[in-house]
Amino acid sequence: MNGSADEGTHAGRRSSARAQLTEGNVPRMLIRLTIPMIFGVLSMVLYNLVDTLFVGRLGTDQLAALSFTFPVVLVISSLALGIGIGASAAVSRAIGAGDHDRVRRLATDSLVLALLIVGAFATAGVLTIDPLFRLLGANERVLPYIREYMTIWYPGMVFVVFPMVGNHAIRATGDTRTPGIVMMIGALANAVLDPLLIFGIGPFPALGIRGAAAATLLGRSITFVVAIYVLAVREGLLDFRRPKITAVLSSWKEVLYVGIPAAATRMIVPIGAGIVTRILSEYGPEAVAGYGVATRVEFFGLAIIRALAAVMAPFIGQNLGAGKIGRIREGYRTAQRMSVIVGGSFFVLLFFLAGPIARLFTEAPDVVRTTIRYLRIVPVAYALQGIYMISAPGLNVLHKPLIAAGLGAMEMIALIAPLALLGSWLFGVTGIFAGIAVSYAITGLLSRTAFHRTLASIGGA
Repeated sequence: MNGSADEGTHAGRRSSARAQLTEGNVPRMLIRLTIPMIFGVLSMVLYNLVDTLFVGRLGTDQLAALSFTFPVVLVISSLALGIGIGASAAVSRAIGAGDHDRVRRLATDSLVLALLIVGAFATAGVLTIDPLFRLLGANERVLPYIREYMTIWYPGMVFVVFPMVGNHAIRATGDTRTPGIVMMIGALANAVLDPLLIFGIGPFPALGIRGAAAATLLGRSITFVVAIYVLAVREGLLDFRRPKITAVLSSWKEVLYVGIPAAATRMIVPIGAGIVTRILSEYGPEAVAGYGVATRVEFFGLAIIRALAAVMAPFIGQNLGAGKIGRIREGYRTAQRMSVIVGGSFFVLLFFLAGPIARLFTEAPDVVRTTIRYLRIVPVAYALQGIYMISAPGLNVLHKPLIAAGLGAMEMIALIAPLALLGSWLFGVTGIFAGIAVSYAITGLLSRTAFHRTLASIGGA
């Protein structure tokens, strides 16, 4: 018993040694933390881009099928990310307060919770493939390919979820480098396995779109093993002692207080994507395929901002725990400037390179045309969408998760859905994409106001 306690204290000290987000130059610190995080975010983007690149070689219907799966895959990922954000907020506050035993309990219980919730969703998903994707607008041309992909992806979700939540726990300690390395290893494995399993190169069978799903899960399984090693062995963040049920429920309550609204906020993207996919399905599989390509490119374009957003949660959490509100204000100002610079730069880049980028994935004229339209319209609002992306995790950690979730719900229900429908009615596909851009801009401005008011209410004015 004493040995376990000593080990827990030692592990806590190892973790707290990296909890240095409460001191030093803020802009330099955020840049230093964001750079390694970019590799982690890019690894997630790489999964999508590589899959899209090779599946596009199979044909337009297969590419459309992959595009239909995107919102559903993102919904499940959003659940895991929401729990991860809740864990990061709780763990970072415990680190800031110096409660090392609580750090280990929270990290362990968060992982168990994620596996239970996502396991239930995966089971339901396998049983509802056809009705769900018909609701999204998939026709009989693409449904067989969707079935092939999702019947492999759903059962392997444990390999997707565990590293996501585990990496958030690691980031809460201030270590943004290790999660990036863990995710990049899996992404590179996926990039190698994709062509082998999709086209049947060498001794590998030609699995078509099933090969893309299999390659993704094999790559994720590598990150699963590495994440377990880092959490349990290197960081000592996992507590294998039998806990009291009251302690577990207490951890779950603290994690879900932020995690549920955070998951709801994260789900706005896939639900919004699902709505747009349904509207675009009226224009045929080619329009859906083009939209799928464009959104994969968009994920790449926003990678730096996503990395910065991931850094903001532990930064704000540790400084909130230490009572350093001024540093939070300075960090948010820095993050805003970075968002505007990065978002504006990618708008210019994508506007002029939209054509060559689209043709990397397919030569189908209608698919290319849809991709180009998206990449020349929506990125105009990337700077403001970036401000929303950095504000939402900040609001979560500042104990205002319902405001963050409300902003996300507003973007989907009050903005994207009606504006995309109106745009479709007035201007067709071009109008749909213009509606998305306007939605991004409005949400970004409102989230900035919400963050400043929240900070002022706790003494940051």
